[in-house]
Order: sequence, then structure tokens, then C-alpha cells
Amino acid sequence: MALAALPGERIAVGSIVAALKDRAYALLVVLLGLPNCLPMPPPIPLVCGLVLAFVATQMLAGRVTPWLPTTLLARSIGKPELTRAVGRAMPALIWLERFSRPRLTMLGGAYAIPVLGLLILVLALGLVVAAPFIGQIPLGLAVCLVGLGLVERDGVLIIVGTVFGAFGLALSAGFAYAIFSGIHELFF
Repeated sequence: MALAALPGERIAVGSIVAALKDRAYALLVVLLGLPNCLPMPPPIPLVCGLVLAFVATQMLAGRVTPWLPTTLLARSIGKPELTRAVGRAMPALIWLERFSRPRLTMLGGAYAIPVLGLLILVLALGLVVAAPFIGQIPLGLAVCLVGLGLVERDGVLIIVGTVFGAFGLALSAGFAYAIFSGIHELFF
């Protein structure tokens, strides 16, 4: 809500990222995971997975805040749209605040960002090759839970996200194995 106090009718994406400071990664991770929590057509998991891999690589490299292209940082969002989006997100955030709290903070601290970057990179690569329509759902949930764990500094959410991610990766591996063995049976 502090963003709404900034002067002007529109707020630049760069201002939003600057206001989020060390939580900018967490917000990006959650935003890129959300579309994959529902059955989506094939290009969406691929695009989200590739962008998420880009963000995760920066985390793995130890960057404090994410680097985004200047053209994206210069884009702006109208204050009414931002206020509406924050208003819609508030009920979910209030519910999350009741459940989550700083627990096992060593998993969500700033020094853990490179390790979480590796985890998110693996999940992102899993999204890229996920089974169409259904296969990306466990991976999308995993990405969102890890991102929310970062936001709330809740290591329990990060662990739960990792478990969902392992399930999603196993599902994707099983799908890939079924396709390759089917092709092998057809041609060999």
C-alpha cells in the first residue's frame, strides 16, 4: 500500500521492484508459479518456466535483487489497477498470515537465496518439460509455496513446496518415460 502514496497517476515497474527490495525475488517466483497452478495450454508452462529459470539463475548467482530489462522497468501500472490488484490479493494474504509465520528461517534467509535459486531452477526446468495441461500443476504449486515461503520467511512452506516439487518432477519423469518407451515400442 505504500506504493499508492507515490506521486503520479502511474507507478513504474522499477519503483515497485525497488520498494520490494529483498522480497522482489519472492514476488516474481510466486507470480511465475501462479499460472501453472491450473491446467493451462502448452505455451504457458514453457514461457513461465523459461522466465523462472532466468530469475532462478540470478538467485543462484547471488544477486541481491533481480535484474530486469530496462524496457520492462520503465513500464508503468496505473494506480487504480494496482490498488484493485492489492485489494484482491489481501484476503489470500490475510489467510496466509494466519497460517504462516517465520519458522525455520535459515531456509528463507538472504544467505539461502543461492540454494533456493538452485531449487527453483530445477523446478523451472521441470515446468519446461511438464506434461501438457496437468503435469505442471504440482510444479506450479511447488514454485508458489517456495515463493510464499520466501515472502513470509517460512521454512515449513519451503519444505512443503520442495515435496510438491519432487512429486511434480517424478510425475514429469514418468510421463517422459512413457512417451519414450511408447516410441521405442513403435519403431524398434
